[in-house]
Amino acid sequence: MWKVTFQAFGVLLLAWLLGNFVLGWFQQNTKPQTQHSEQHPSRTSESQDQSCFCHLTGVLDDCFCDVESIDIFNNLKIYPRIRKLTERDYFRYYRVNLKRPCPFWPDDGHCSIKDCHVEPCPESKVPVGIKSGNYNKYSQAANTMSDVVECQQAKELGAINSTLSNQSKEAFADWARHDDAQDHFCELDDETSPDAEYVDLLLNPERYTGYKGPSAWRVWNSIYEENCFKPRSVYRPLNPLAPSRGDDDGLCLEKRVFYRLISGLHSSINIHLCAEYLLDEGWGRSVWGPNVQEFRQRFDMAETKGEGTRRLKNLYFLYLIELRALYKVAPYFERAIVNLYTGNAQEDGETKDLLLHIFNEIKAFPMHFDEKSMFAGHKLEAKTLKEEFRLHFKNISRIMDCVGCSKCRLWGKLQTQGLGTALKILFSEKEIKNLPEHSPSKGFQLTRQEIVALMNGFGRLSTSIYQLHHFRQLWKEKR
Repeated sequence: MWKVTFQAFGVLLLAWLLGNFVLGWFQQNTKPQTQHSEQHPSRTSESQDQSCFCHLTGVLDDCFCDVESIDIFNNLKIYPRIRKLTERDYFRYYRVNLKRPCPFWPDDGHCSIKDCHVEPCPESKVPVGIKSGNYNKYSQAANTMSDVVECQQAKELGAINSTLSNQSKEAFADWARHDDAQDHFCELDDETSPDAEYVDLLLNPERYTGYKGPSAWRVWNSIYEENCFKPRSVYRPLNPLAPSRGDDDGLCLEKRVFYRLISGLHSSINIHLCAEYLLDEGWGRSVWGPNVQEFRQRFDMAETKGEGTRRLKNLYFLYLIELRALYKVAPYFERAIVNLYTGNAQEDGETKDLLLHIFNEIKAFPMHFDEKSMFAGHKLEAKTLKEEFRLHFKNISRIMDCVGCSKCRLWGKLQTQGLGTALKILFSEKEIKNLPEHSPSKGFQLTRQEIVALMNGFGRLSTSIYQLHHFRQLWKEKR
């Protein structure tokens, strides 16, 4: 009996020792796993918090540049300088006609919200060199020469003798051929129209105005559905915030580029509205600032069903396109004849020095978009594609006259014209290479309106990329 009891006790002791050994081994070997599972919720939260940005990295489609390089280049070298440039007198005053009727559908009324209103600038506040007669000139010499030429033409074409000489007819024919040869991608406002007004862009900043709903959706829906080369698999419902589906399949490079440009412009505008959102309207003083929740709604992967990252990548793509245009047009501004004339010699000199400094930074950027691959196929097909490209974009510029919010219309027209000017530059490489140093060019020229739109439009893109960095910081602080 004692023998059996002793054997049973030995078995129990052995089982207890073995159990402790197994338990200790299990706890030791599962400890990292326990730590892993404890950290997992925070990592999941971090992934959700940065889901807009988690795939926004690496090389962009259709070009050999990466997002990180653009961030560093823009935020450290370009953004501080382009911001200062657009505050200079030459670039802050923009002449625009906000009363042009919508050419596509009956006017259903304008936005009645007070933040939709644009405050025009009295001409007494506009520098004399900007408002002096010919709105298309940008230098003192050009203004002086235009005045002399106009006086001579007035004598030759006066009411007493309405007959045109052969020389005058040839001159008009040359001007007509020049106008037809220009690659205009925008429907330009007539700056001499009585409805055209100067606007101080610094006093009418682009920000969220509350303009939304069917009227705003109809504008973007018309742009995407009727005027944009849309990938076959992408569905664009009336609400432009709803996600699209599929990749940019079935499109040649040119049409894919066009679609990405419009998407990038749309994304940039949305970032501006999220970054300058009306946060508080109490005590008669409005407070504007970043709205992270609004940003999530427009760009978060979950909120947009995977579309947010593509929208942001298209913004970077558009940035590279306009950056390339500035690189190409630098020789145009480096000529001594161009001095960005406002009537203040010191102001003009400082403005041009700052502009040339920006061009030098752009030239040093090593990963420019290569536009030579566009329209490089069969000549007839390339010509047809280019014309279709131009007409589609020109139509989009006309749709901007259908925007019901005056402030939204102002910035929509300016940024669309800025992009149109960039496209005009990219398709005028030969003319820019042959520019005369000390006289205006007949083959390629930019109006002051185009110059102001070009630099302010690029400034808006630069601001968007800078604001993306700011939103990243806000999300990190919330974790």
